[in-house]
Amino acid sequence: MASKLLASTLRQTLLSKFTTTHHVRPLSTAAAVAADYHEDTDGITMKGVKISGRPLYLDVQATSPVDPRVLDAMLPFYLSRYGNPHSRTHLFGWESENAVEAARSQVASLIGASPKEVIFTSGATESNNISIKGVLHFYKDKKRHVITTQTEHKCVLDSCRHLQQEGFEVTYLPVKSDGIIDLDQLRSAIRPDTGLVSVMAVNNEIGVIQPMEEIGQICKEFNVPFHTDAAQALGKIPVDVEKWNVSLMSLSGHKIYGPKGVGALYLRRRPRIRVEPQMNGGGQERGLRSGTVPTPLVVGMGAACELAKMEMQYDEKRIKSLQERLLNGVREKLDGVVVNGSEERRYAGNLNLSFAYVEGESLLMGLKEVAVSSGSACTSASLEPSYVLRALGVDEDMAHTSIRFGIGRFTTEAEIDRAVELTVHQVEKLREMSPLYEMVKEGINIKDIQWSQH
Repeated sequence: MASKLLASTLRQTLLSKFTTTHHVRPLSTAAAVAADYHEDTDGITMKGVKISGRPLYLDVQATSPVDPRVLDAMLPFYLSRYGNPHSRTHLFGWESENAVEAARSQVASLIGASPKEVIFTSGATESNNISIKGVLHFYKDKKRHVITTQTEHKCVLDSCRHLQQEGFEVTYLPVKSDGIIDLDQLRSAIRPDTGLVSVMAVNNEIGVIQPMEEIGQICKEFNVPFHTDAAQALGKIPVDVEKWNVSLMSLSGHKIYGPKGVGALYLRRRPRIRVEPQMNGGGQERGLRSGTVPTPLVVGMGAACELAKMEMQYDEKRIKSLQERLLNGVREKLDGVVVNGSEERRYAGNLNLSFAYVEGESLLMGLKEVAVSSGSACTSASLEPSYVLRALGVDEDMAHTSIRFGIGRFTTEAEIDRAVELTVHQVEKLREMSPLYEMVKEGINIKDIQWSQH
């Protein structure tokens, strides 16, 4: 009794100290509201920016909200079934191991693979690093060349640059003005010492879908392993490792309404592809990715994949109608609106628009009530124009004015209509202040003007 009383007193003392020191709300099992902004009757202030309320979320390429059904699947593995899946001597370990293997099957089923070909990682960035560095390091005696594209995700490009520093050679294929690669250029770039071709399935900035089956066929013809970063494709378009003939594929949990901090790597067994592990340790995941597998996260990714498989067609149809509503709504009210990337070969949930005669950063700052971005979340801290848009041949001034609207499973028609209203209002306001737009309205071709420097 005394020990219980002591424990209760200690807990109360710690809780009161913590509360007075940190000024936080009482602990709760409910999802906590972000604590680093101040919300009052006048709205929200965060990072020096004041807005009337939480903005509309149209940035699902950066991350997606967790589907409540995914969270339901995860919670037991935080609260009661918390065993280490690598503990082989008791029930807690066994039930966690079973849950991990069930999730492995769910991921494999979505991509048409065997569960034995799925390795869990911390996300697509790690999967890309294992794929690119791991393959070239394993086959380094005979293979010294990699082919990729200029519009890949930063982690693919940086992994390739890392290999270049080690003495490997990399060919960065250009893309056409619609963002699609030229298959003849790919064919002619392959050499006897090419160890890997890496092409992203769906681009994260402009949403274009590469001709995966054709690329896979060329790689098969030359017997070169084919890797794809499919983080933005998984659960959004049909993905089939056999049809695409991929040897390695990088996947992410938080792009498909799953949790952050988990991803997967598909690694073909027949014909077998080998990689050098990038992490040393206890030899988990067939020795390819050491470290305790995070059961709740993995269960969440598995559940997200199962839901995506069931709802992909419905989601695609609904998102396509919302995309058309957004694009038509903007084009009805504004001229000089350009869709970046192919309009035919693209994932409908990614709409990247450029607005002529408007400065992009000013537009973003004016759209505080809509959570959108000017490109990849991994590079949006830079004020340089998007390297993806520059690779498409977009003029620097138009590249600076691009906004990526991301539409997802939980986006509503009301949110789209509000986003159209706010975007149109802000573009019109900025154009009113633009002397260039005035000149264009007067019929002056600003490209013909010779600007003098003083």
